[in-house]
Amino acid sequence: MNAPIDIERARFNMIEQQIRPWDVLDNEILAVLHQVRREDFVPLAHKSLAFADLQLPLLGDSEDNVRKGWCMLEPKQEARLLQDAAVRPHEKVLEVGAGSGYMAALLASRAQRVISLEIEPRLVRMARENLQKAGILNAEVREADGARGLAAEGPFDVIMLSGSVIEVPQVLLAQLKVGGRLAAIVGDEPVMRATFITRTGEASYTTSQPWDTLAPRLAHFPEPSRFHF
Repeated sequence: MNAPIDIERARFNMIEQQIRPWDVLDNEILAVLHQVRREDFVPLAHKSLAFADLQLPLLGDSEDNVRKGWCMLEPKQEARLLQDAAVRPHEKVLEVGAGSGYMAALLASRAQRVISLEIEPRLVRMARENLQKAGILNAEVREADGARGLAAEGPFDVIMLSGSVIEVPQVLLAQLKVGGRLAAIVGDEPVMRATFITRTGEASYTTSQPWDTLAPRLAHFPEPSRFHF
């Protein structure tokens, strides 16, 4: 059964008024955003805000959600990260921070396989249920500390950090294939940057930071007093 027209109008407005102005112009990415039903990954209490330009709490309304990273990123952030990671159909992706499973669903629409790591058991259950209900078979959620990655199943073509870190740990970079990319939001308030690191050789990497943004912290990543590459 088709979604009510007001839902589709809200989805259209999200894409045209929030996401396109953030330079998300890849037609295949825009098609994915139409197909993957964001409202199905939003907690019932916040369904009416599924398409709003907001971070949405996943485990109640407390400030702990933002402090602990228990929230969905704004739609424009998710879309731009997805576009700029340039995931291809043959690639294996590791996501750190499953949240509600929405980014895993987006990644799964582009990749061959997605493994999403989540440290909070309630979010593991939420993400698994949402992905199952959406009929997505090539993404799985595991309860694990994503700051360590998943070396046993690497290397990966793409590693996506669905939240911010003050620096990218070497242990994650080491789990990239040569030619693989890591996407993250890196820095500290008031300045964070979308950061894309490509492994160009056994011990060599290139980094680009094409846009500024802000996002909640991922849990268990180191918090040194200074960050550097």
